[in-house]
Amino acid sequence: MAEKTTGADERRGYIKEGDKEKLKLRLKRIEGQVRGVQRMIEEEAYCVDVITQISSYMAASEKVASLVLKDHMDHCVKAALRDGGERADEKMDELKEAIDRFLKLD
Repeated sequence: MAEKTTGADERRGYIKEGDKEKLKLRLKRIEGQVRGVQRMIEEEAYCVDVITQISSYMAASEKVASLVLKDHMDHCVKAALRDGGERADEKMDELKEAIDRFLKLD
């Protein structure tokens, strides 16, 4: 599936600065959790402990995705709906596809 990109008239950087820092912090924590699981595998840690840690970073990743999706709706989708027309239809289709991917419906 081809990746969607923003049009030339659509600005990026829609995540508020404070929110951006929070997201970056969350991602650094997830990165640390993944490194921790790599270490656990290397050290042959107990399987259930490894699964617990994987579950933890998966939940954290889903939270980050949820926040980014909400920002997308608040910025890109709202703007397209205000503009109306074909652009609004395209953004709604894009949003539906993103939600399906997020919920793993495809």
